[in-house]
Amino acid sequence: MYRDHKLTVVIPCLNEEEGIQKVLSRIPSFVDEVIVVDNGSTDSTAAIAEKMGARVIREAVRGYGRAYKTGLLHAQGDIVITLDGDHSYPVDSLSYLLENFLSSNVGLMSASRFPIQQAGSMATTNLIGNKFLSFVMSVLYFRWVRDSQSGMWIFCKDALQKMDLRSDGMAFSEEIKIEALSNSEIGFKEISISYSNRAGEKKLKPLKDGWHNLLFLFKKRFFYRRKKRSVKITKEAAVGP
Repeated sequence: MYRDHKLTVVIPCLNEEEGIQKVLSRIPSFVDEVIVVDNGSTDSTAAIAEKMGARVIREAVRGYGRAYKTGLLHAQGDIVITLDGDHSYPVDSLSYLLENFLSSNVGLMSASRFPIQQAGSMATTNLIGNKFLSFVMSVLYFRWVRDSQSGMWIFCKDALQKMDLRSDGMAFSEEIKIEALSNSEIGFKEISISYSNRAGEKKLKPLKDGWHNLLFLFKKRFFYRRKKRSVKITKEAAVGP
């Protein structure tokens, strides 16, 4: 518990045996629940996570957003914190981020990696792509967003019931921010963090993923008909149609 709030950390993982142990070993004791979503790993990610006390949930259908939807289905905390399994986000800063979130009066706070505080922690191609996607998102939604692709967020779980989340892929990261900033009942804010080099293999395909995320921004803005539904945090969402 943290100031009377039950906390759940959700970590999507695909072959993160090199980083997940570092992440889990640094989770503060005030976190009530840690969920690791094993998205079809072929290494020992799941075994390491289970040994270290995390609740491992398996999602066979590959996809960053898909893994998150499955993890959120099982989250019991009233505040959810997300991390990557590669130890690139600052686990040691959770209390600092929580304090800022609880005093922010918003339903979702995103940890911005910009300005980059550790030189070389992000490849130049990724840096340019992130900056461009953040600019496009800012223009489309008339709200300055520094880091549209950040994978570390803190949010009230009940905010999900006010969201219309569709992406099963990497675009889930930008979509959850869009849902928060475009809904006055939720609210959105960014806070700067220190970002470091990832541990383990790199899975991001900058050109392919960047192109898909760019297309999704326009689809989300102009073509998706908004419905009053949530991320579909039901068993249906976990298993698909």
